[in-house]
Amino acid sequence: MEIKLPRHIHVRSTYLNKVRPFMGKNIIKVLTGQRRVGKSYLLFQVIQLIRQENQNASILYINKEDLAFSFIKSAENLNDYILTHKSNAGKTFVFIDEIQDIPHFESALRSLLLHEDLDIYCTGSNANLLSGDIAGFLSGRYIEIQVYSLSYAEFLDFHGLIEGSGSLEKYLKYGGLPYLIHLPLEDEVVFEYLKNIYNTIVYRDIINRYAIRNVPFLEQLLVFLAAHTGSIFSAKKISDFLKSQRINMAPNQVQTYIHHLVNAFLLHKVPRYDLVGKRLFEIGEKYYFENLGIRNGIWGYRLEDRGKIMENVVYNHLVFKGYKVRIGIIGNKEVDFVAEKEGEKKYLQVALTINDPSTMSREFGNLKKITDNYPKTVITMDAFSGNTHEGIQAIDLRSFLLS
Repeated sequence: MEIKLPRHIHVRSTYLNKVRPFMGKNIIKVLTGQRRVGKSYLLFQVIQLIRQENQNASILYINKEDLAFSFIKSAENLNDYILTHKSNAGKTFVFIDEIQDIPHFESALRSLLLHEDLDIYCTGSNANLLSGDIAGFLSGRYIEIQVYSLSYAEFLDFHGLIEGSGSLEKYLKYGGLPYLIHLPLEDEVVFEYLKNIYNTIVYRDIINRYAIRNVPFLEQLLVFLAAHTGSIFSAKKISDFLKSQRINMAPNQVQTYIHHLVNAFLLHKVPRYDLVGKRLFEIGEKYYFENLGIRNGIWGYRLEDRGKIMENVVYNHLVFKGYKVRIGIIGNKEVDFVAEKEGEKKYLQVALTINDPSTMSREFGNLKKITDNYPKTVITMDAFSGNTHEGIQAIDLRSFLLS
């Protein structure tokens, strides 16, 4: 089937640069992430690159959201279709969109890897796509690249906006789903679109996939997590709070539902880390939304939530930049984020403002308790270009998001 690429494709070089080293290699390239973050368009960008090098390249594109491919209902169907349609001369580039919709797809992928004339790329909207047994089954013959909503820099580029406080406000309110470039950035329009994306994720990737029976509870749980973004929770604490609202759900059921939300990439689960004992805490974690626009659509964009929204966007930027992120605990004090990449760390505190002496003492004081020499930064809404505070840097949110 001939594939026609969209006329205008915004290049996301961060992800293309991650894919490039593996192009043409006999290793499966898997793009994972929440629905509508742009995984399909990244496949199109790879196809575009391939065609630039070879206009006659043999390309197979399978989109499981397209009824034209509804006949592919099993691993056998997938394997047979690709082997029947692949080129007999030279390499065939295979692209499979939303592969998790094909039962036991991993069996087909393992079999297809035996054919060195195939170069395979696929996308999926479930964090368990290549976990546990499946990862072992594929014997390390794949590379997984997680795709996130647009970063602030990408948001400015996609929308053709000039960097400034107004542009940041739009980003914090509406989030970074790529399709928003086709819509006017107005509350009524954007939140109606985001509501439909939210419903698709909740019903297709959670309720239908896991046969959820208590749908009202799942929706109440999401409202609760949106209202308390960035708070430390355990399943028991959430269960106890909901009981106070006359909603009865056992802690283990709460944990199961949250697990489904994380697997669908609606939420990021961030564990707490003991900076002294060098260990993860088994209970008590924070949750941040993959997309702030969806979070604001659930709970509203409220003035009193500015601090929570700031924390969420700082977390999102860190993972976009490739950091492994945890919450730091030192005694009874908290460091908002401990970010680690390639053996290096950085410590970050997030505060709306540090003009108040007590806030300044708290935010900088927590960082001062850390005895190693890795960089320490306080991120605020306020622009500041003066000295550090005893070696601890202060940076405004806009500058941080563009770093």
